[in-house]
Amino acid sequence: MTGDPRPVGLPGLGKAIDNSGVVRERDPRASRDLRYLLLVVALFVGGMVLYAWPHFELRQTGLLSDRLQREKERLVEENRKLQLEKASLESLRRVESIARRDLGLRTPPAQDVVVVERAPAPLAPEAMAALPAASPESRP
Repeated sequence: MTGDPRPVGLPGLGKAIDNSGVVRERDPRASRDLRYLLLVVALFVGGMVLYAWPHFELRQTGLLSDRLQREKERLVEENRKLQLEKASLESLRRVESIARRDLGLRTPPAQDVVVVERAPAPLAPEAMAALPAASPESRP
């Protein structure tokens, strides 16, 4: 090869063909077919997403529901334990035993005990209005 720019023909075909001047045109049908194919694929993918999305959300909601149910059961059990602990801490026998043992308190003698009675709560204005009015003759 001496750097000759002429195309070399294929053996047995005869004359060499030079295609360097040929310009390929775009085929409008191929471009239209490609757009059609892309549209079909996009519609198919969109349909698959629309089909799968509710199932995915339903699964996520179910998992969340299960997790919240377990959390609720745990909190109910913890609340039950705390209620029992509160009841035991508020037990009068326990309070009295702690007062005697740890604080050195004792039951006072009977003569030192003073009973204070609560006065009845005053009536609300609405309740007073509902009472029958006293006549002047019934007053002393």
